[in-house]
Amino acid sequence: MLNSNLSIIKRDGKKEYFSIDKIKNAISKAFLSVGSFASQEVLTNILSRISIHDGITVEDVQNQVEIALMSEGYYSVAKSYMLYRQKHTEDRETRDKLKFLMDYCDASNPASGSKYDANANVENKNIATLIGELPKSNFIRLNRRLITDRIKDMYGKELADRYLELLNNHFIYKNDETSLANYCASITMYPWLISGTTDIGGNSTAPTNLKSFCGGFVNMVFIVASMLSGACATPEFLMYMNYFIEKEYGEDYYKNADKVVDLSTKRRTIDKIITDCFEQIVYSINQPTGARNFQAVFWNISYYDKYYFNSLFEHFVFPDGSSPHWDSLSWLQKRFMEWFNVERTRSVLTFPVETMALLTENDDAKDKEYGDFTAYMYSKGHSFFTYMSDNADSLSSCCRLRNEIQDNGFSYTLGAGGVSTGSKSVLTINLNRCIQYAVKNGIAYNLFLEEVIDLVHKVQMAYNENLKKLQEKGMLPLFDAGYINISRQYLTVGVNGLVEAAQFMGIEINDNPKYEGFVGEVLGLIERYNKRYRGKDVLFNCEMIPAENVGVKHAKWDKEAGFETYRECYNSYFYIVEDESLNIIDKFRLHGRRYIEHLTGGSALHMNLQEHLSKAQYRQLLKVAAKEGCNYFTYNIPNTVCNDCNHIDKRYLTECPVCRSKNVDYLTRVIGYMKRVSNFSLARQKEAAKRFYVEAGKL
Repeated sequence: MLNSNLSIIKRDGKKEYFSIDKIKNAISKAFLSVGSFASQEVLTNILSRISIHDGITVEDVQNQVEIALMSEGYYSVAKSYMLYRQKHTEDRETRDKLKFLMDYCDASNPASGSKYDANANVENKNIATLIGELPKSNFIRLNRRLITDRIKDMYGKELADRYLELLNNHFIYKNDETSLANYCASITMYPWLISGTTDIGGNSTAPTNLKSFCGGFVNMVFIVASMLSGACATPEFLMYMNYFIEKEYGEDYYKNADKVVDLSTKRRTIDKIITDCFEQIVYSINQPTGARNFQAVFWNISYYDKYYFNSLFEHFVFPDGSSPHWDSLSWLQKRFMEWFNVERTRSVLTFPVETMALLTENDDAKDKEYGDFTAYMYSKGHSFFTYMSDNADSLSSCCRLRNEIQDNGFSYTLGAGGVSTGSKSVLTINLNRCIQYAVKNGIAYNLFLEEVIDLVHKVQMAYNENLKKLQEKGMLPLFDAGYINISRQYLTVGVNGLVEAAQFMGIEINDNPKYEGFVGEVLGLIERYNKRYRGKDVLFNCEMIPAENVGVKHAKWDKEAGFETYRECYNSYFYIVEDESLNIIDKFRLHGRRYIEHLTGGSALHMNLQEHLSKAQYRQLLKVAAKEGCNYFTYNIPNTVCNDCNHIDKRYLTECPVCRSKNVDYLTRVIGYMKRVSNFSLARQKEAAKRFYVEAGKL
């Protein structure tokens, strides 16, 4: 115990040499505080009950002191010592919060100012965002206590302690630990269609016409999003909107879109009424809301080709017994995409994140009309995701989440049961640290990964039990009301640092057998455990997480701990984002079936291009994606925003084409959604500056 070479871990994570005198002084002060005195014999007896080892934490030492005092019968001293600790804890917390408050106010933007879990889509810092940031550390402590208590009940204290050890040493990362809500969901809107928001605590009734649909939809999305920590996807949005448009203007309204139907002085056409509805919904949902700490709702929608739509909604019926009509819905889908693309030249609109779902056949889009339209919209500069599958077994329900849909059936009482999926919780493995740690300590990395992966699954099982308890107590109305099916929500195992781990192993990051084998080995191991822990009501998947914030954190933490990091941000790609040697085909291949085989939770290819391609080129790339099995992708071409006249251009320019100002900013994807680069965190701005954008001529 008196070995001067022993180290102790302070509360800020730093190490210092252990000092027995500090413990003696603390105990002596506790005795003096109750009017007593600790003799040398008393101190020796107390200290004999304390066990010190290298790397022990300050908290652990103080806990042992409390127990030793009580074991020796000094109860009043122990009480005083506890009160002393509590006061100092409160003082430290207040001091830390004051420092954070000042640092946040001085930060260049809210993403850089956030200490624990940045809200990546918050644009401006203000008193509302500050209020949202201050309690985050308390939520982290509360969530850790909730999960470790459950782990102890299910698997024992040793596993709970190991979880905290891996968490505190950044081998794993709990996503959205600052929130009590479950992660993200692709909801069915059917309960709202029948009962309004009354079943989830709102007071609005079911929509009865187009106007009440638009207003009620916005309210419903805000309520749902307030009970989630991640994205809220509404895959049925346009199908339901089409239903209400038809109720007002007939099933063939799209054939008469230019017909004037407004008797007011505005004399609006059907098309103008519809686009006004688009405007009301999109601009409302893009507004910051107090329920999300002054950030906009993460809102996602889907479009479908004819075959994909029929696979999912062929047997769907509305409450009045009618079925969706494809021809009018197809027109509405295209109208919304075209409207939204143009609207993004008028205002910075982040949401909805859009996904075009296409069924494939013979290495091409089965629905040639929608294959052509998808290519056309890309050529017009629109930014959206494309999801391609040879069957409708899955749906990109969130900005990057891909979940298997086991039952595509629909029923009147449950509504779109095949849509109500998503992710309950994400727990991410830092592959770079895990593999480097194992190799440096003479451990076979696959064996160490197995231990970590097994622990991650047990922790997720414990989280699932806590979620079920919350539901039993009536705390999860989204589940009870049928918006989300809890048994079809996934427990997600995230991965980050894959490329860096491969680099450490001396593997070239391109399409080669060694890299393919490494990816298959690591991700295949996770998938085997996903299947092992899978049960009737418990589903697991694996996702290469977007890592908007944690990609920077992992690189920083690993570098400080002496691990090789190679860059300042771990990305969610299978390629090195700054690598200029890879062409477009290479990147489709690296995100193709041979690499994403085990990523049942999704991985999005972000194809960074210098300029927009032609419709014919994008159409050919759809065939490339289908052939390679790259099922989820988008194109990033930075849009130019003039800071002086606010003009937005879909091209990457160095000066504004309207006012000729060179004071410009750029819009591109952090990972999942479009934002001004100036609103990225400073670390992410550095990463964005290093991204290699392929020239159009190098296809």
